[in-house]
Amino acid sequence: MRASRLHASVLVVALSGWACGSGSGGGSPETPGKTPDTQPPPSEIAPAAGDEWYRKAVFYEVFVRSFQDSNGDGKGDLQGLISRLDYLNDGDPNTTQDLGVDALWLMPIFESPSYHGYDVVDYERVEPDYGTEQDFEQLCAEAHKRGMRVILDFVINHSGVDHPWFVDSASSRTSAKRDWYVWRDQDPGWKQPWDPFNNTPSWHLRNGAYYYGVFWEGMPDLNLQNAELRAEVKRLASLWLSRGADGFRLDAARYLIETGAGGGQADTPETHAFWKEFAAYVRQVKPDAVLAGENWTTTPLIAPYYGSTKDVPGGDELPLNFNFPLSEQILASLNGGNAAPIAAKLAEMAAVYPAGISDAPFLTNHDMVRVATQLGGNGGKLANAAALLLTLPGAPFLYYGEELGLANGAANNDEAKRTPMPWDGSAGGGFTTGTPWYGFAPGYTSGRNVATETDAPGSQLSRYRALIHARHASEALSRGGLKLFTSTKGVSSTLAFVRTLGDERVLVVHNLTDSSVTAGPFAVAGTTPEVLFADSNVGTLSSTASGWQVTLPARATGIWRLKP
Repeated sequence: MRASRLHASVLVVALSGWACGSGSGGGSPETPGKTPDTQPPPSEIAPAAGDEWYRKAVFYEVFVRSFQDSNGDGKGDLQGLISRLDYLNDGDPNTTQDLGVDALWLMPIFESPSYHGYDVVDYERVEPDYGTEQDFEQLCAEAHKRGMRVILDFVINHSGVDHPWFVDSASSRTSAKRDWYVWRDQDPGWKQPWDPFNNTPSWHLRNGAYYYGVFWEGMPDLNLQNAELRAEVKRLASLWLSRGADGFRLDAARYLIETGAGGGQADTPETHAFWKEFAAYVRQVKPDAVLAGENWTTTPLIAPYYGSTKDVPGGDELPLNFNFPLSEQILASLNGGNAAPIAAKLAEMAAVYPAGISDAPFLTNHDMVRVATQLGGNGGKLANAAALLLTLPGAPFLYYGEELGLANGAANNDEAKRTPMPWDGSAGGGFTTGTPWYGFAPGYTSGRNVATETDAPGSQLSRYRALIHARHASEALSRGGLKLFTSTKGVSSTLAFVRTLGDERVLVVHNLTDSSVTAGPFAVAGTTPEVLFADSNVGTLSSTASGWQVTLPARATGIWRLKP
């Protein structure tokens, strides 16, 4: 869930201004704004510490309601998802027709009265529209057979207003569950914390008292300072792990425990303490389970959610945290034809993130206008976006349909960001034999669908498959560190870096402009380049006295392993 879904403002992230690299933001003499070769040594991001599966996984976010309908009611369900697993990963590393992802993130599947599921009314049951608990266990078993993991959206900042816990809590001041939520006799007057000019209240009247619900009155915040509730949340986590889940995506993680108005409504020490406690419990129950935190804020405020790396490699709090600021800068760089904003964000991450952590980069998610729409449907920019996401450090997250270039639906609402998956160009899109719960995004009948793209060499789907395959072929790309060559200031036409792990070095160069660019030289050890991925007409990577150099066509990417 994001604050801006409820008309809040998204924070604009300031660039760090760090200067780094060799000034090779496209080493072409004609590149405007080229920075002279007088920069400090490159900034470096350390390789991921630890060898847990998720540190090198490619994740795929699924809105079950929109993925595949199995019974003709127009709503996607778990059996439908099971029927499409081979599209995502067929379990055979020698085939190339599957997408090749390693893990699925399921948006909320617990019982809820809303289409989106973020107002849970029963944490133990699967939403009947989606199936049963047995269907979920079958999904996990089938995914595991194919080498995929499954993580669940775990919404514990708040419940739905119709959850029996809240009904009981609101019924009486002496209710046994009164303290499971946050109540006051008088309205404290706090507003939503993400926008100082917002007059939307956070406290809501019910039965003569006020309860705290930071998002809206239909989602009362749980009081995780209550020991009984904390124990119940842990029990529920253990239950779903025992049913086959491999971890959780943690919704609204920074708003968990509030201590006062404004700054006391987010990122509190009490929130961090709870996540450390919860993470330790999950590691005890299932040591390789992952926790991925939704902390939509600035880079310096995301960094502490990894916790301490002293005793737990990669951090003792949340081992993955979604990188919203990097997403913002990727989109800005692609639309501006300038790699410097991405370079600056990577440099800031190198400066403030704990060494050895695993990032969670992504382009867009279910709360954002889809990347294809934000990039105006431009094929070159979309090609850049895929290549950037799948060459950066961390565990990348794809949003279903991004691999097709799926755009937003026609309306200006959240449903338009979550439209049904177009499997073919038929009336039901291959998604349903009935009437879809919501209309398809434009373009699915004219080629923007799986059936059309699957065998088309130049399609977005083919590109994602090839890039994921290249990532899996290299441990350095999968979980290695990064040394940045591109300047963080001025105008840089290329984003260039080397990914390293042990003795393996992989040079990556992206041209983010609509013109051909000669990039380099890049001083990276190695004598023989092995192509892991290269777009059409990318030149030969050649060795010069000063380093490696290459010419790339517009919006092209080259990836080379440099052998000793």
